Amino acid sequence: MSKGLVLYNYELDESCYKVRLALSLLGLQWQAVAVDVFPGNEHLSPTFLAMNPAGRLPILRDRDVVLHGTEAILAHLARAHDPSGKWLPAQGAEFAEVMQWLIFSAHDLGATIAARQHSLFGTPGDEPSLYAASSRAIRIMDDHMTARGFAQMEWFAAGHPTMADVALFPAYALSRDFGIDHDEYPALRRWGRRFRALPGFRTMPGIPDYH
Repeated sequence: MSKGLVLYNYELDESCYKVRLALSLLGLQWQAVAVDVFPGNEHLSPTFLAMNPAGRLPILRDRDVVLHGTEAILAHLARAHDPSGKWLPAQGAEFAEVMQWLIFSAHDLGATIAARQHSLFGTPGDEPSLYAASSRAIRIMDDHMTARGFAQMEWFAAGHPTMADVALFPAYALSRDFGIDHDEYPALRRWGRRFRALPGFRTMPGIPDYH
């Protein structure tokens, strides 16, 4: 078990949840430091801006290394703390597939984060545009998993769960917070049930119990 991992965390933040998921699925010991994001804006204080000048969570301290950027943190955890090498395959097509979906998570799924924050916390944003962009991104995910199902594949990037699945699950699972109907995405519903059954899975407020 690893020691020395500290996550600067806001419990209702989707990106922080991705890192909490990864830490739990990897079976790691870690310490959470609560950050008052809403309404306190503590993540914009000088202390936190010194760790991430972009003013965003999550931030992970791994002994002497301080990391920000959700997908970078997920990749680091897989490389540094997964002896099996399965969560981030080292090379070949599976590595490329995982990286492709990590980039998709960082870029295209930004709309789902903004839509959820707008719905829950009243942050600025054009609601119809955020909903439309989120729906497009989630449809891409569902189409991909539909095609994977035809090929008898159960996970996004490999024959087993990877950091691609960890990065993508929260955006879909929490999307009901801003009005996405999960019944419209049957392939993701099936994938979501499999993901919830993984050893080490942990939930958060807003994650549905799939039936």
